[in-house]
Amino acid sequence: MKQFNFDNTYTLGDVVLENALYRHIHYPEMLVRYDSNFIEFLSIPSIDEFKEVEKYLLDFHQKRGQNHLKFYFPANMTLEGELNDYLTRAGYGRELLELYAIQPHEFPEIRPNSVIQVEKVTSKTLETLVELKYAQDLEFGEDFAEQKKALTRRKFADPQLIQVLAFYQGIAVGYVDLILSKDTVEIDELSVEEAYQKKGIGSRLQQFAMILNPDKTIILLADGEDTPREMYRKQNYQNLGFRQGVLKELI
Repeated sequence: MKQFNFDNTYTLGDVVLENALYRHIHYPEMLVRYDSNFIEFLSIPSIDEFKEVEKYLLDFHQKRGQNHLKFYFPANMTLEGELNDYLTRAGYGRELLELYAIQPHEFPEIRPNSVIQVEKVTSKTLETLVELKYAQDLEFGEDFAEQKKALTRRKFADPQLIQVLAFYQGIAVGYVDLILSKDTVEIDELSVEEAYQKKGIGSRLQQFAMILNPDKTIILLADGEDTPREMYRKQNYQNLGFRQGVLKELI
């Protein structure tokens, strides 16, 4: 397998500043989306460097009415010492992301199931996807869910992305976004409604990505402290590394 890393994953947002120490990502179309508004350190900062960058991001976000601070650190490096202690004292929550990859032919065979249909989103089913995502996004707040509606519609027009719906007995119950690049397809926002989980729907959404792209490497990011990562390992995905992040909500 060709070697891939976090640089091969997709980030929704614009680089508004980059230097030798960090890269600042900003997405003005959705200021409440933490994963599109953050700073990515290119090397582990000293405590003084972090505090300086922290102040810069705080000022930047407050001017735009953003109420969070989020930072990512270089892949496969752990936070230690004075910086780690400061982040704890300052009230930052921790995030651990793991990168996984698989070749389509390595994915376990799945038997056909006539009650589950998986298909690309079309202009006729786009609003079905919008409402399904909206219902699940409400747990992050109504403001976030409303803004996500517009994002879902913008994604439909993006040629780099394929939106996919899963139906169980004709009812839309799951979805995934497939982000296309030259060598990879990234599985993003894979979700199945709770009442329909453990029926093989998530596996069929993944399988659909591999059927469409048999010659590309399939990659995805998983929460390093959540149960789906165990599913990916059982499905023959390879762990390619991890990345730590921190988040603080200001209100």
